[in-house]
Amino acid sequence: MSIRKNGDHSTHQLHGAQFHSYVAPSRGSRQLCAWRTELEPGAAGAPHTVSHEEVFLVLQGSPVVTLDGQRAQLSVGDVVLVPESATVQLDNPGNDAASLWVTTSVGLTAVMADGGTVTPPWAC
Repeated sequence: MSIRKNGDHSTHQLHGAQFHSYVAPSRGSRQLCAWRTELEPGAAGAPHTVSHEEVFLVLQGSPVVTLDGQRAQLSVGDVVLVPESATVQLDNPGNDAASLWVTTSVGLTAVMADGGTVTPPWAC
């Protein structure tokens, strides 16, 4: 049985966000990755195109997602399906922190606006 207790995660930072990894190959998973993303107030994310589907669940705050050019304000409990090959950006223009639970499959990579590729360490 694999149980992750609160605080049992690795933390990474990129583009002004924190990523708390709970499920990834480095933590025993073969197929799935899951992490909590935290966005500070006023955080502006970086647009990137993902290689695998992702699911976002808003846990706290009111982040804004831009998905293939369409912008939407999110609230606690909202879920976003990010399709494979979609371009996505998460921002937190508000005055309060935002937090999201993210799930995807192993092997996720992201192509950044400058053409560079990122293999997120929290998903490895």
